[in-house]
Amino acid sequence: MAKYLVLIYEDEASYAAATQEDHDRVYKEHVVFAEHNGPKLLGGDALHPTGTATSIRKDSSGEFLVTDGAFVETKEAICGYYLIDAADLDEAIAVAKQVPAPYGGVEVRPVQIFD
Repeated sequence: MAKYLVLIYEDEASYAAATQEDHDRVYKEHVVFAEHNGPKLLGGDALHPTGTATSIRKDSSGEFLVTDGAFVETKEAICGYYLIDAADLDEAIAVAKQVPAPYGGVEVRPVQIFD
């Protein structure tokens, strides 16, 4: 088995404009997803909006530059993730296709394991 990170990208503006009914529906869809894929799920959480992010970069002199906000401005931002255990990429994709992301999509990336 291998570990894969399923990154959930969504349009924050659409999500912020959604009704409470929409939020409740999406939450229930995530509960169903978790119940259906429980043994494969190693972790996962929602993230606060990109406005709460803090970016840290090292400049050319070796000093750290700490700024408010995400690294880049984009229409879709990482809003959450699931860490899954899958036999291969095909199985990871099959799981990822079930992730509720009504305002965007998901990305599947294998996790590098360093021994």
